[in-house]
Amino acid sequence: MNPDALPHSRTRDSSRVPLTPMTDQTRAAPRPQGSLLRGNVLWLSVVSFLNDAASEMIYPLLPIFLTVTLGAGAGFLGVIEGVAEASSSLLKLGSGVLADRSGRRKALVAWGYGVAAVMRPLIAVAAAPWQVLAIRFSERLGKGLRSAPRDAMLTESVPEEVRGAAFGIHRAADHAGAVVGPLMASALLLLLPGRMREVFAFALIPGLITLAVVLLKVRDPRGPEVPAPRPAETRPALVPFSALGRTFPRYLGVLVLFALGNSSDAFLLLRARDLGVAVALIPLLWAALHLSKVVWSVIGGRMSDRAGPRRTIIAGWLVYAAVYAGFAAASAEWHAWALFVVYGLFFGLTEAPEKSLVAAFAPAELRGSAFGWYHAVIGVSALLSSILFGVLWETFGAATAFLAGAGLALAAAVLLPLAVPRR
Repeated sequence: MNPDALPHSRTRDSSRVPLTPMTDQTRAAPRPQGSLLRGNVLWLSVVSFLNDAASEMIYPLLPIFLTVTLGAGAGFLGVIEGVAEASSSLLKLGSGVLADRSGRRKALVAWGYGVAAVMRPLIAVAAAPWQVLAIRFSERLGKGLRSAPRDAMLTESVPEEVRGAAFGIHRAADHAGAVVGPLMASALLLLLPGRMREVFAFALIPGLITLAVVLLKVRDPRGPEVPAPRPAETRPALVPFSALGRTFPRYLGVLVLFALGNSSDAFLLLRARDLGVAVALIPLLWAALHLSKVVWSVIGGRMSDRAGPRRTIIAGWLVYAAVYAGFAAASAEWHAWALFVVYGLFFGLTEAPEKSLVAAFAPAELRGSAFGWYHAVIGVSALLSSILFGVLWETFGAATAFLAGAGLALAAAVLLPLAVPRR
């Protein structure tokens, strides 16, 4: 076995959590890839596909809508995206703890998708930048409710040997929806030239279908992967880092360093516009990025299971640094198209492996809380990152902002092997 593959029983802090006994299930060979496409893996993937189709009808047009239609600047765009993601991620911590305390994931997932489906289309009636901020804040609260319980559901729906592949399939479906959404937006803009508000309103339809699939098809996990409910007197209101072992906080620390340079992708869309990409083509550029993510998400998940998540993440962060340096030096429209396609490789190499490490480090009965901490610290860092990026852009120019992001990614890639042991 590759020592970097982080087997489940060796990744927990043995002084705190007993090793998992070897059973017939843990000795079993990994399930074939095709068998993952059933149950919660299938239906949560369908849900993410539909939800992202709705979300990405709006997101690629939002920077243009804010800066051109509503007159906001790059700095305020950074505030909107940072506040939205930070508030979402802080709520993920609370929803993860609640999922562990109750043992019921589905209700939180359903509420999360429902809030997003209702709030998202309200951007169609926004008349000022602060209104967009309020709507984005509310819509991201829905994401905060659902993400940690959903990730715990995925973890508990498959054996640990194929967790990376399961997360990879889920992320691929998510990105496939993000391909369809911009294409739908472009088609609507061809029929209704310049009428972005109508496109935003149309996003209500796939959002409501998303909620229906959650209610009718997704089930709370049952079986050997699901931990027994904890007695009420042992359920803390907030699980501290100390309960998650010694390695998990170090891992999150390196993720924070990377996240400080990982600003909102809305800035990439602004940069593409500066490089000459027409407004009508922005949704297609966004779709090209997510098509690249679809291809690489499944590959990255399988690489995580085989080569080890640590190595896969480091490779992804090096790709990120190269792409951001490329955006700093870019000078032509075709540069934007090429960089967006390569950027998809970064997501494929990091999204599923990062979550695989969270699942590996966390005690089974605290998975929801561990994913909550993961999302929370990344979200707070995203707030700082987006604000910092916007200030650097407006003060020193786009090239300086992108080079700063590339530098932080390189630093994180160097530190990860020191913070996270191979075993």
